[in-house]
This record gives sequence, structure tokens and C-alpha cells, in this order.
Amino acid sequence: MTELWHNPRCSKSRAAKAALDEAGVAYTERRYLDEPPTAEELDAVLTSIGAEPWEVARLNEAVAGELDLRNLERDRARWIEVMVAHPVLIQRPIVVTGGGAVVARDDESLRRALDSA
Repeated sequence: MTELWHNPRCSKSRAAKAALDEAGVAYTERRYLDEPPTAEELDAVLTSIGAEPWEVARLNEAVAGELDLRNLERDRARWIEVMVAHPVLIQRPIVVTGGGAVVARDDESLRRALDSA
């Protein structure tokens, strides 16, 4: 089962959705701002991506500045907790498939997502 963590206001997210549609991939659209992942889900996705939370955090968001994320200790559990509480901090789009997860922000990562879907 493929799941798209999607923000319809984001052009990269809309492009990933269009690519999935064009490829005929069956997927579930998860508007993660409305339905944030649990800490366990985010941890599993980060593990699948092979990234730490601070590597996929949107540090230019206003809330990142308010929380002073750039100076937050690099504690995986704490960062996941913050990102779950403020899902706008999660980089998008994320395509989750049986073969893993990909932050699909460029053509190469989007191709990898489509290949594993």
C-alpha cells in the first residue's frame, strides 16, 4: 500500500500527487497537517528514509524559529515529538511504499518513489 503525505498548498507535493496519478499508482492521500503522524509512524518513516528528524525538518517555518529548532539538542525522540506536535515542520511530500519511504522533492527521488510503489 502506498501513502502520500501531502500538503495540497505545496507545489512539490502537488507534483508528486500528479506523478502518482499519471503513473496509475493506487495510493492513500494523507493530508498530514490535518492528520499528523504518530511518533511511531514518523520514526518508522525516518528510519525507512535513512534520515534523522533534523535532516528533514523545515527549519524556515515560523514555528521553527519560535521553537529555536536550529539550537535544539540533536535528540531523535525530542525532535520527533516536536515534529508530531507541529507537523508543518515535516518536509513534504513523503511517499511511503512497501519498499520504503522517500522525500519526493526532486525528479530523482520522485522516480525512486514511483519505482518502489
